[in-house]
Amino acid sequence: MAQNRVTVSGKLIELDALRHTPAGVAVLKFRLQHDSSQMEAGGERKVSCEIAAVAFEREARLLAAARLGSSVKVNGFLAARSRSSRTLVLHATQIEFVEGE
Repeated sequence: MAQNRVTVSGKLIELDALRHTPAGVAVLKFRLQHDSSQMEAGGERKVSCEIAAVAFEREARLLAAARLGSSVKVNGFLAARSRSSRTLVLHATQIEFVEGE
């Protein structure tokens, strides 16, 4: 089965409180502000968007101690928010704090 990994960088603009699932798994929802320049159709395009994301266990605890405005690089995958909602959410499997941005 092919793995479709996503890497997104941005600033933390929203951090929910750390909570735990009924099974005891740490989970934290957050939002990123992503701004970049991308090449498309032979020209440069400015990209600016907010991305809903969720982290579990180690990454959730790491983010719980972060400050809003921190720059991060998030590796993960995209999935539907729930069975009844097709809205995409980035599931963070690895988070790296980026200094100096």
